[in-house]
Amino acid sequence: MTTIHVSSDFVHLHVHTQYSLLDGACRLDDLLEKVKEYGMSACAITDHGNMFGAIEFYKAAVEKGIKPIIGAEIYVAPSSRFEKTGRGEDSTNYHLVLLAKNMDGYKNLMEIISIGYIEGFYYKPRIDKDVLARHAKGLIGLSACLGGEVSEHILDGEPAKARAAAKEYSEIFDKGDFYLEIQANQLPKQEIVNAKIIDFAREMSIPLVATNDVHYLNKDDFKAHDVLLCIQTQNVLDEEKRMRFSTDQMYFKSPEEMKKYFSAAPEAISNTGKIARDCELKLEFNKLFLPHFETPDKSDNAAFLRKLVENGLIKRYKEITPEIRKRADYELGIIEKLGYISYFLIVWDFIHKAREMSIPVGPGRGSAAGSIVSYAIGITNIDPLKYGLIFERFLNPARVSMPDIDIDFCFERRPEIIDYVINKYSTDNVAQIITFGTMKARAAIRDVGRVMSIPYSEVDKIAKLVPNDLNITIDEALEKEPELKNLYEKDAIMRELIDISRRLEGLNRHASVHAAGVVISDKPLRQRIPLFKAGDGPLTTGFTMNSLTDIGMLK
Repeated sequence: MTTIHVSSDFVHLHVHTQYSLLDGACRLDDLLEKVKEYGMSACAITDHGNMFGAIEFYKAAVEKGIKPIIGAEIYVAPSSRFEKTGRGEDSTNYHLVLLAKNMDGYKNLMEIISIGYIEGFYYKPRIDKDVLARHAKGLIGLSACLGGEVSEHILDGEPAKARAAAKEYSEIFDKGDFYLEIQANQLPKQEIVNAKIIDFAREMSIPLVATNDVHYLNKDDFKAHDVLLCIQTQNVLDEEKRMRFSTDQMYFKSPEEMKKYFSAAPEAISNTGKIARDCELKLEFNKLFLPHFETPDKSDNAAFLRKLVENGLIKRYKEITPEIRKRADYELGIIEKLGYISYFLIVWDFIHKAREMSIPVGPGRGSAAGSIVSYAIGITNIDPLKYGLIFERFLNPARVSMPDIDIDFCFERRPEIIDYVINKYSTDNVAQIITFGTMKARAAIRDVGRVMSIPYSEVDKIAKLVPNDLNITIDEALEKEPELKNLYEKDAIMRELIDISRRLEGLNRHASVHAAGVVISDKPLRQRIPLFKAGDGPLTTGFTMNSLTDIGMLK
């Protein structure tokens, strides 16, 4: 990443995106467009307890000339992360915002996130101050929202505890890397906290920072976001005692709005720019982290692959013509040059094992069928020469990216192959891959209709008017279906239902496990990526398939 100069005098450092599941309503692309609209040169991502969107956000921001600041809003257990008693609700944990200054901070943030899920999960992924102290290097801490420890003690009428908490956090982080956070949400409680925190900052020489705890982009997204919270908590809008934000101010405010609101504490504004300049994390996307493959005969990997190919060509073709030899040598040369020998051997190994175990394996799909090496060693069963298939569609030396071999195993026995891979490369180095269910057009309409307490029969009628086309949007449905458009134009309730659904469709609804995706790492995964585990669920990666590819992991 080329250095992006931070010229903005205000930078949003507390932002929840679509990856704060059913809580954040900021789509990454829309968020970055808003950053550009306001002439801002940097922005942070701080989703609740996770880094799901970190790589996607980082790459998209850099592409737009925006400095990405990678962070998360974590949950700190009031005592030990191992203590899992009581209600377990959010109010029993303290919030804390962490931002990665550099690669040390990024690695520590990944470890903190992983520990939160693996060791501390109790309703939420939690750490404790022992974990924080061990992994604070390279991180900037912000005292967070009304759920932060300092804020909670202030609201409980215990200023001494609030001061003690502020002092403790300032000592955990490197000097000057902990900030007391004030917010512009206009909540009465927040005004009390802001006033006290400003006093603390000046008394204790702890720097101030202004944020807005962004959960949606525009002020008029408030109603849609309120519906989103109801979907999360399985409530309806009319329910009096439900989770709600008692303000419509938690949107992506302009620098002018923030400066005006905090005119009495200008240092809180200028410190956002300082923090943005201090965060100099540079991620690389041109490296590969392939696990070492131990050949059965202990020979060199390159020699072993060439031997497999030679034997396979004889088996496949009987006679090795000059055309076959030229193609095989060319492909092997590219594979060796780009450093993918281990990749091919690893894939060969588990396919070979599947056949030994009489587990049905598909013939190979996608561009991998264009490789004679894949055909020779049994990864695919399609002759690329016979069908005129092109190797460069699979592996192009002019466009270096991890080759992608799609392999189909028998659904019923697929877990046996996953277990084989885990046993071979260790549980620390292998995990299944996270994926996200999104709110598609019909599902969004049904979710929103339930929250609005519209009779199911009416909601179902609207949902079924959306054509059953793959990935169709509500906007497209309104263009294609006259009856839907007519109801939208003539019925005020249906219009509100559809308008809110349009704002929410496409947001991530839940995390789940990819049906067959597995990642294999050269080192324990926690040294490469954040991990995710909800309660008794399986351990998965905290990055999606595409993000894993971007950072050079074998999937």
